Amino acid sequence: MHCLSGIQHEFWDQTINGFTNGSIYAMIALGYTMVYGVLQLINFAHSEVFMVSTVVTLYAFRNWFGITSPQSGFFLILIMIGALLPAMLASGITAVTIERAAYRPLRKRGAPRLSFLISAIGASLAIQYLFALMDGKHYILWFRLPGFLGQDQVPLPDVIKTTPAFHIFGSQVTNISVLIIVVAVVMLVTLDTFVRKTRLGRAIRAVAQDAETASLMGVNIDRVVTATFFIGGIMAGAAGLLYVIYLGSTNFLIGFEPGIKAFTAAVLGGIGNIRGAMLGGLVLGLVEGYGTACVASQWQLVIVFLVLVGVLLFRPTGILGERVGT
Repeated sequence: MHCLSGIQHEFWDQTINGFTNGSIYAMIALGYTMVYGVLQLINFAHSEVFMVSTVVTLYAFRNWFGITSPQSGFFLILIMIGALLPAMLASGITAVTIERAAYRPLRKRGAPRLSFLISAIGASLAIQYLFALMDGKHYILWFRLPGFLGQDQVPLPDVIKTTPAFHIFGSQVTNISVLIIVVAVVMLVTLDTFVRKTRLGRAIRAVAQDAETASLMGVNIDRVVTATFFIGGIMAGAAGLLYVIYLGSTNFLIGFEPGIKAFTAAVLGGIGNIRGAMLGGLVLGLVEGYGTACVASQWQLVIVFLVLVGVLLFRPTGILGERVGT
């Protein structure tokens, strides 16, 4: 009874929160689902690809643009684009580097699946603690972060002043929520169109269906794999910028929680299916929101793991199956 009354009382508030969080989960989930669709591989280092974008975004806002207060107008658009592009590029390059260094040598040798999993975990830990070392301590390739990832990090002032955009049945929808949902929808639709309509997109779908036959037909498998990792990385990069705007800070371990939620979203929607990742992210965001209305917010990860276990037990192929572009 307490749960039902909590959901009834907070239904629209949690629905808005669910769509906002779910949009971010969906964008991260695309990296998992595209790589799995092409290589049948769970890239557990993808959470660090997301983390890199949050660091680049925070660095751009604080150190390139010197943000100390909310911005508006043309300058706001400028700094958003000025942070978004390098964040997406950094995440894309990180994802491609992981593929080249951690996965491609194993793929060329025909290594067992367990080797890929171990390599993914190793890559994830290596990236985490590489950034921890760079955080105001050591130079890595002549570069060092200005000390904002540790416990003494200074939160970023609001880049955008949070204001009500409109109301739904008395529940406030902020401009930040609108921004996150709109950007996510535009990028997800763009990606879906790209995979379905372009030559490279058709090559990705062909490799996902039958890599050996696609290779015989002249498709460059290595090029397709690199493109897949890069595309998944830039989507995580955009999610990282939205996440920083939403929360205002980051740290070198921040990728774990959004990463595990995005992986759950990918499994829920049907890992390997782009539209499934979109749907899974939104559904997970709503389930998480309604669950928070029933229990304390500290139980969010418990709810996520219960959803993951439930999906694996009762519908392991997810809601929409498991093929890229279907």
